[in-house]
Amino acid sequence: MKLTPELLLRAYGAGVFPMAEGRADPVIHWIDPQRRAIFPMPGFHTSHSLARHIRRTQPRVTVDADFAGVVRGCANRPETWINAEIFAAYSALFDQGHAHSLEVWHGSEMIGGIYGVVLGAAFFGESMFSAKVNGSKMALAYLMHRLQAGGFQLFDVQFLTDHLASLGAVEISRASYRQRLAEALANTAQFAPQGYPSEPEVAFVLS
Repeated sequence: MKLTPELLLRAYGAGVFPMAEGRADPVIHWIDPQRRAIFPMPGFHTSHSLARHIRRTQPRVTVDADFAGVVRGCANRPETWINAEIFAAYSALFDQGHAHSLEVWHGSEMIGGIYGVVLGAAFFGESMFSAKVNGSKMALAYLMHRLQAGGFQLFDVQFLTDHLASLGAVEISRASYRQRLAEALANTAQFAPQGYPSEPEVAFVLS
């Protein structure tokens, strides 16, 4: 079964998502975890140390400026579930306006990023990466601020890790997730909220 944007959207609406065993594995597996990780809205914890790092770094943060670059950054690790078909399918989803990326820059270098899928008032975080210290944490801080401003109700991050838990993610049951998903799909949210800066300043996000 070919992985198409339409199939992806139906899958997310049903609470499942695709993964491959590795970049060279052509087989797509559909995942429906018994326990699901989410960030409560609001739920991201911007620690004092992270806030200091953001103020010191003064990153430039963009959205949808280099979707392919963010996905490549996420796949650039010894083991990845992003194979060529998944890369192509999410790129097509981005072209249709259903997938988005957030990029963190220091000068001309992308030092972190995150990408995911929007459906209703749900954001499904697919993957993130760091090329420099705290790159992914800064991406999450800026993304959470944007999602809250846009009225999102569900921020799905699939599996709970120690890293995500330290930032405020929690694990819920499949039944609880399905209920929250249904509520989010019945509403709408804006990834680009009216009046929201295209490249928000540090003071705007940390205020």
